[in-house]
Amino acid sequence: MSKPDTIRFRYNQAILVAAIIAFVGALPLASARAYLLPVLIVPLAVAVWAWRAGTEADARELRLRALAGQRRIGWEQILELTTDQRGRAVARLDDGQQVTLPAVRGTDLPRLVAATGQTLPQDAADAPGQ
Repeated sequence: MSKPDTIRFRYNQAILVAAIIAFVGALPLASARAYLLPVLIVPLAVAVWAWRAGTEADARELRLRALAGQRRIGWEQILELTTDQRGRAVARLDDGQQVTLPAVRGTDLPRLVAATGQTLPQDAADAPGQ
């Protein structure tokens, strides 16, 4: 059986590079005293988050991934895809909850909808550009 087409949205990988540089920069400080070793946890956590966090979409569901977990939301639970004031994509669910989609911008919504195998109505696709 073939794997369904999945679209992945991830944060910019420059965050991962910055976390690695911060880790290397914190090594002299952390090695100076044993009680300063926890300083290394912050750049490590940022690196794991940058590598892991994001949104994956296919024809069946959305998978929202964070630092320490993931949430699966079926397309049938989503009533509306919209943007917030900061330009991030938000899904309004049938239980009234609003979920911000990690690493998805408002301009990515057509690609996200395309993952379902559907298309946006022509007038809705043209509306943001007007």
